[in-house]
Amino acid sequence: MEPLFGKTLNELKIIASESSLPAFAARQIAQWLYQKRVTDIDQMTNLSKNGRARLKEKYEVGRVEPSKVQVSADGTRKYLYPAHKGLFIESAYIPEDDRHTLCVSSQVGCKMGCLFCMTGKQGFQGQLSAGEIVNQVLSLPETELLTNVVYMGMGEPMDNIDNVLKSLEIFTSDWGLAWSPRRINVSTIGIEPAMRRFIEESEAHLAISLHTPFNEERRQLMPVEQVYPIETIIETLREYDFGRQRRISFEYIMFDGVNDTPAHIRGLTKLLNGLRCRINLIRFHPIPDSPLRGASDSKMKWFADQLNKKGLITTIRRSRGEDIFAACGLLSTKNMVRQNTDVDY
Repeated sequence: MEPLFGKTLNELKIIASESSLPAFAARQIAQWLYQKRVTDIDQMTNLSKNGRARLKEKYEVGRVEPSKVQVSADGTRKYLYPAHKGLFIESAYIPEDDRHTLCVSSQVGCKMGCLFCMTGKQGFQGQLSAGEIVNQVLSLPETELLTNVVYMGMGEPMDNIDNVLKSLEIFTSDWGLAWSPRRINVSTIGIEPAMRRFIEESEAHLAISLHTPFNEERRQLMPVEQVYPIETIIETLREYDFGRQRRISFEYIMFDGVNDTPAHIRGLTKLLNGLRCRINLIRFHPIPDSPLRGASDSKMKWFADQLNKKGLITTIRRSRGEDIFAACGLLSTKNMVRQNTDVDY
């Protein structure tokens, strides 16, 4: 059976037509899926009984509950979700006093091979469908509490741009969740053609994984630098008027003795000069067999202070969920079996 969950309104119109349902039924189905959040086609009671029967010949709702949860000492929760072909993904729910954020995945594993990321060490197993992305939000036990969603989990969102854009359409359309796009932040290491599509076809915030202003250093940390140099990414960003409400931010994981020097402050100031943005400094969370070490708290504070003095708005992101491997760069399902039995979690 093919899932209805993750279909856009236009796709549902085609399904309605093929199922001999009236055109307006597509919007009704969307509302059942994303607003009333049903789990069975028979719950779509304003569709005719015969119409529901025709739908059920080919389709199911396709919502999937999380398989497991781990709870951090700081309240962060890491959820394990089944994906297609017996694979798994992880999402991290981060509660705070006035903000409840879900960090969603867009791929099973990742192709990008960044030196500091557990997901990159996993390698790439597959793209998530739009439904599998949206499912992480709507099947979350805390879904009603959510204030924000960030595409900063497993995978590179711009490497799955079609399904990411479809999921954003579902989140923000009046027939979907009707969220403001300002509740959503999508991260990328800098895949330039897809990033252009994202900027032009959505209104969500954009976060760029930067980590150093210097090409050779960034290439060693992030192989994508060989294909899409950071200067190219910045030049592309300068072409667009993001308005006053849409935010560009740069993620900067701090490594001891690697990217935490006065030269890096000068390089960042030159690279980002005149661009309305902010920098988020992130603690490095050690991963197995990595030569990298995290910068000290005092060094991070000094670095932030210096950048702020240069006119670059800079904050230090609070680390959450490290004890359950839910913090930045730690999500991975590499050791999980490919069947739904005896999950190593």
